[in-house]
Amino acid sequence: MAELDKEAVVGVLNRILEAELAGVVRYTHYSFLVFGFGRIPIVSWLNAQADESLLHARQVGEWITTLGAYPSLGIGPLLDSHQHDVGAILRESLEAESKALDLYRELLVLVEGCSVALEEFSRQMIHAEELHLADVDKMLRKPGDLQAFAPRTV
Repeated sequence: MAELDKEAVVGVLNRILEAELAGVVRYTHYSFLVFGFGRIPIVSWLNAQADESLLHARQVGEWITTLGAYPSLGIGPLLDSHQHDVGAILRESLEAESKALDLYRELLVLVEGCSVALEEFSRQMIHAEELHLADVDKMLRKPGDLQAFAPRTV
């Protein structure tokens, strides 16, 4: 098995940690800004996304300390177009989640063949993020529209 480039892996893990913490803030903030008849299920979904981002951040933080490094206290970029209709919120979510997916893929490349546990963690997170992106994409479609909202690379 190849040797793990701990510095590079921890660097990506810290960027993921910051992105996931930004997700907690972003989804919580969005949940305050939903109004109208569909508010309750949408707010519930946004809060669940915030909870999931916090869980991911905790898992990543544990990996960082497992590797003997210090978890970042930073937070990733917070996208906010100041357009708070549900469509704008979902488009911002799609953009942020795509970036998070790219980070998990970057992590997988670094750990492949070096750490089975980190490889499996990366794959699980990629799986979760791809499913999340698929859900957001479906939410952005018009009823009956089978065409994907955003092109995907699988």
